[in-house]
Amino acid sequence: MQMIQPQYLTLSKLLDARLFRIPEYQRAYSWTSQERGDLFTDILKVHTESPNDGHFMAAIVCLRRSKQVLGTDEYHVVDVVDGQQRITTLLILLNAIKLSLNKTLKNTEAKLAREIAELLVKTEGDELLLLQTNHDTSRHFATYLRKGVAKEPKTAKTIADRELLQAVEDCRAFITLWKTQGGSLVELAALLKNRLYFLLHEVESEKAVYTVFEVLNSRGLDVSWLDRLKSILMGAAFDLKKGNTKGLVSELHSTWRSIYSVIGLRQGLSTEALRFAATLLADEPPSRPLGEKDSVALLRSKASDAKHIREVGDWLLRVTKACDELVANVRINAVTRISQARLLATAILLREDISKKDCARLLARWEKVSFRIYGMYHYDARTRVGDYVRLAWRVVNADLSAKAIDAEIKEIGKEFRIQGAVDELRAADCYIGWENELRYFMYRYEEHLSGVRKLNFKNEQWEKIWMESPSKSIEHIWAKSKAPAKLKHRLGNLVLLPPGLNSRLQDKDPKDKAQSYHLTGLLIAIEAADKIDAQGWKQKQIVDREEMLLKWAAREWAD
Repeated sequence: MQMIQPQYLTLSKLLDARLFRIPEYQRAYSWTSQERGDLFTDILKVHTESPNDGHFMAAIVCLRRSKQVLGTDEYHVVDVVDGQQRITTLLILLNAIKLSLNKTLKNTEAKLAREIAELLVKTEGDELLLLQTNHDTSRHFATYLRKGVAKEPKTAKTIADRELLQAVEDCRAFITLWKTQGGSLVELAALLKNRLYFLLHEVESEKAVYTVFEVLNSRGLDVSWLDRLKSILMGAAFDLKKGNTKGLVSELHSTWRSIYSVIGLRQGLSTEALRFAATLLADEPPSRPLGEKDSVALLRSKASDAKHIREVGDWLLRVTKACDELVANVRINAVTRISQARLLATAILLREDISKKDCARLLARWEKVSFRIYGMYHYDARTRVGDYVRLAWRVVNADLSAKAIDAEIKEIGKEFRIQGAVDELRAADCYIGWENELRYFMYRYEEHLSGVRKLNFKNEQWEKIWMESPSKSIEHIWAKSKAPAKLKHRLGNLVLLPPGLNSRLQDKDPKDKAQSYHLTGLLIAIEAADKIDAQGWKQKQIVDREEMLLKWAAREWAD
């Protein structure tokens, strides 16, 4: 049995004589500003509250692969199995420190800048990076370490790329904060290198990696449920007494590389994919979508031998791709965040035997029913949960025909009549707590106006609207600060604008906003501007526009 001897190391010792790689079958960079903010808070606390003490940061799990000689130095090449988010962020922070140091004089700062540069990029090895990341197809991390430049986060094409670029900005902001509080960059670098401690589990066999994972999980350390499942499946593969273990492990690497590649494109996709995969694989339909812990337990129970380990991995990949397809369709994705409804949409997408035409028809039916229930009637996740989950399970496991699925979706929405749904929106507050639903509603109305005018519905302004929080696009035509309370949040007084334009218009009179509405190119805004130009904008115009929108909605979301 291999002995695993954890080492308690400073960051400086951790990075010394090692070259780190993140395998492609590991998760892409996924930390958000919140996690980075927690890291920065810890660093500040060490500086202000414990000036003479060290601070334990995290456990790091690495798989030792080989040795590499660069010049006269020998390095251990290791795969980072756990801890990559923290290591990546700290290296970005070190590089940001290097770029902020004064390198023009022969002083301490110039010397520190050279030390950090030589640590992060090994010039003896054709600019070999201390850390080689995965799923970084745009080379943002490598470019930042080598050249010190990074694009704006909004230019990123994937969630992982966006968070890497945002990490650069967050680290720059932290350095500014550090300096405004009177700290020097030399002090900050010294703190990072010498007073942040890590518990390194460095093992020499991949099988031992998953043993360490089990130990860490049992101690309650922070490991995502999806990563736990991967560890469980890999561990099960290594524990097989018979069969081609090496071949199975290789297949699992490929499967998880694909899973993480898809997940790196969408925020929050891993949780939904894991829960849906388990719920749809249950022996009988559960009463509600399974939670993450129960999902891992169920999928683990299915992985009894090589065949089933492989099948669980393949099934999770299929479901992950279906969830991604749902999210990629902005219209379908925007219908609702209610889990059981999204489970049914995912189940429909998983039915590869159903024609594209029938699939589109089923999703349209699902869209009508789900938006009526959860959008227009404002019901929460307790409503019709069992009906949605049971139908989703049967769609996947009972080979229901497209006609049968359509009839059952229609049955779910039977008591949620369109007229009642429309009445719920009349004279109601359609802003506070309804921002996402309003954006979807207005997007659908823009589609309608494009169809009426026989235009090809493709507007770059809508791409920007979907990328930002809806609050940055929702416009009160009669300004919130000036409109009567009973009118300001009514549907007829609301429109969508390109992000940020609403804040620039703010308290202007509607007639002074109309020209800006015309210039957006958005048909919904232009239509509102035409009404303002012709009639002005008071209570009658708001009520009339609301009734016009509700009359359209009564047709659009009716069965």
